Amino acid sequence: MKNLLLSCLILITAAMPGELSGKPKTGDDPLRLARETHLRNIRQLTFGGENAEAYFSGDGRKLIFQSTRDGGDCDQIYEMNVDGTGVRILSSGRGRTTCSYFFPNGKRIIYASTHLTSRDCPPRPDYSKGYVWAIYPGYDIFSTAPDGSDLKRLTNASGYDAEATIAPNGKKIVYTSMQHGDLDIYTMDLDGKNIKQLTNEAGYDGGPFFSYDNQWIVYRANHPKDQKELEEYKALLKENLIRPTTLEIWIMKADGGGKRQITHNGAANFAPYFFPDGKRVIFASNMSDPKGRDFDLFTIKVDGTDLQRITFNDTFDGFPMFSPDGKRIVFASNRNGKARGETNVFIADWVD
Repeated sequence: MKNLLLSCLILITAAMPGELSGKPKTGDDPLRLARETHLRNIRQLTFGGENAEAYFSGDGRKLIFQSTRDGGDCDQIYEMNVDGTGVRILSSGRGRTTCSYFFPNGKRIIYASTHLTSRDCPPRPDYSKGYVWAIYPGYDIFSTAPDGSDLKRLTNASGYDAEATIAPNGKKIVYTSMQHGDLDIYTMDLDGKNIKQLTNEAGYDGGPFFSYDNQWIVYRANHPKDQKELEEYKALLKENLIRPTTLEIWIMKADGGGKRQITHNGAANFAPYFFPDGKRVIFASNMSDPKGRDFDLFTIKVDGTDLQRITFNDTFDGFPMFSPDGKRIVFASNRNGKARGETNVFIADWVD
């Protein structure tokens, strides 16, 4: 059974209720599977609904995330303490929201929202064309005060603007936009000024994150390999759709130079994030499942070597992020779900 979490765009495979597959488990750490040796003391932070894309605050004390819960029809932005307490909504409750992130200094947050187009959730994509993602043109990026007040619009170009994160030094926002007709990566100042395009290859470039030293950006990409693929990509894009079955992980310098592909497996690889040392990347992929339904976490060096599998749950694990000190990792997972389609946020100690 497949469930589409309409967030920063990825397929989530729903677990059966109460299922933590990939047994055996560890007795003193019941949410961790025995082969998950890089993780310790896994704790579940959310319980019920669809919760994903949880990212640490600059001081490591809070998490910002998106969730469909409490009878809502689509994702809104929430925050909580790293122990799962203090959950509160930050977005307006209008439209669909996604891709939230803290300013490193804690003074504001950013997220994307469609609320200027409509107060209602936008329609789901047309699956008669197969498995596709909706690239809602109503998405724009906004910043607010930490409590959700003082909403300011940062993007106003025509078409999709989303998938925004912020450099650790707090100087630049990196994001995905269709402002020039294709899905490319851009940077801008925290107030939305000084926009710079970093990618221009035909195809989708998105999901970018800065390295801890602010010098590099890691992202996911799908560049059509031949004319047939390119024509299909363009035809879908005209309908604000893309097909995400093949995504590879890339890195580039913060100015857009030095682009280098670091995975070459033909799978759906997404949600990459740098290790604090800048020498490795952690990401989610379905490369180990011939059916493409099971996503796990993997690590790889930035030169494309030393691929290691981190999680072994038989359903979905994704959206990993290290704490600022590198000692903990937060991720979303179907493990231990109580109902079909449930995705929750988990935190664990990282063992290197």
